[in-house]
Amino acid sequence: MSGAVTLDIARDGIWTLILISAPMMLVGLGVGVVIALFQALTQIQEMTLVFVPKIIAIFVTMLIALPFMGATMAAYMNRVVDLIITGG
Repeated sequence: MSGAVTLDIARDGIWTLILISAPMMLVGLGVGVVIALFQALTQIQEMTLVFVPKIIAIFVTMLIALPFMGATMAAYMNRVVDLIITGG
């Protein structure tokens, strides 16, 4: 296996990681901004107010995106296994 193939596998792995984590990160960011705006408007500065809605939103997003995440990871693994079988 050459260095170019190794770098290609690593690049695909990083890209797969970004694709899998992006929905949950974006939802967490959106919920955090909405709650921060709510806290700024009402001047409620409770630090624990942010955590529960974020955790619930990320969990629901993970449940919804789970088929996409599984398919993306399976496709990446199939590419890696094919490279291993063919020898690069």
